[in-house]
Amino acid sequence: MADRAPARVPSGAADPSEYDHDALDLYVQRLFAREDDALRRTRERADEAGMPRIQLPLATARALQLLVRAAGVRRAVEVGTLAGYSAIWIARALPEDGELVTLEISAKHAAVARRSLEDAGVADRVEVRVGDAAELLDALGPDGSFGLVFVDADKERYTQYLEAAARLLRPGGLFVADNAFWKGWVLDPGVDELAAVLDRFNRTVADDPRFDATILPVGDGLLVGVRRG
Repeated sequence: MADRAPARVPSGAADPSEYDHDALDLYVQRLFAREDDALRRTRERADEAGMPRIQLPLATARALQLLVRAAGVRRAVEVGTLAGYSAIWIARALPEDGELVTLEISAKHAAVARRSLEDAGVADRVEVRVGDAAELLDALGPDGSFGLVFVDADKERYTQYLEAAARLLRPGGLFVADNAFWKGWVLDPGVDELAAVLDRFNRTVADDPRFDATILPVGDGLLVGVRRG
């Protein structure tokens, strides 16, 4: 039998089209995801260094932080440090003896991130490593010793990072990737090259027997996979 197109599933609201996604994210941000001075200064440093304004939205950062806490993560790895904004959110969710290894291709960005981490009081539990993320991931270990792999970097290599995560994560560990919706264009992936890349990535994770996964509709879509035993 030919595959049938899935029926539209209501969101639970009377008419989903009446509700603005960005407005709902702002509502969450106002209630649950307020910035402190250290986070604001991190964004300011990024601007002063000429970095693109692509750090996690507040509502997404808060969701990531709560996932880290809920999963009891002690060791974490982040792919894509930039100015250290998301690293601060992750580090604050770790226990005092926790460890975050964050990977950054740019030595300039890494230097800014180190200042931000020090300013936020979490430098003692975060190591910034500079280099190609794929090579740095290969050097991490031992296998199954991490509770989180968070990816917010070059979208073309998300599937490669998924393979590294499957090796590094313990059972019950989290693989989290930002921009799973790619501006909503994954619904029509033919309009944009990266939308097609992320659509294929989402489908790959959905069919991967090593993970139970979904996409949380916060920000630009936060894909969350739990490593099976």
